[in-house]
Amino acid sequence: MKREIKFRAWDKVHECYLYDVQGAYDTLSGCVKYENGENAVYDEECFDGFLNNDQYVVEQFTGLTDMNGRKVYEGDIVRYSAWHDGEPTGVFQGEVVYDGDLGMASFNIRLDHDYEIDRAVVPAIGAEIMGNVFENPELLEGKQ
Repeated sequence: MKREIKFRAWDKVHECYLYDVQGAYDTLSGCVKYENGENAVYDEECFDGFLNNDQYVVEQFTGLTDMNGRKVYEGDIVRYSAWHDGEPTGVFQGEVVYDGDLGMASFNIRLDHDYEIDRAVVPAIGAEIMGNVFENPELLEGKQ
């Protein structure tokens, strides 16, 4: 299975996401899109312009989709049900984060249990995107 390496960027000034920013190479290319698929307006000449500009927060696609087929990116807030030995153990909600600290890159969900951060592998089945950290920060209130 071929994994897509894709990025989106949160534009702090215009308060919106720009998708496929890894393909930016000039302002006329038309490859950077808004979430609705329309061509985005931006001034950066290449992907590096998004990476090295404080106006943007660049987030990577995890390679996974949620239960509704939506692509899961860093910064998304997902909800999922956990099971153990065929029994439900609870419903959890947290932020998708990139974790390269363990010597290997992975995407995890940052949860809050008794004020400690616990990271669990992003579930490929049963997760649902509820929102994201910029447009829906209230979904994480009391979680961080």
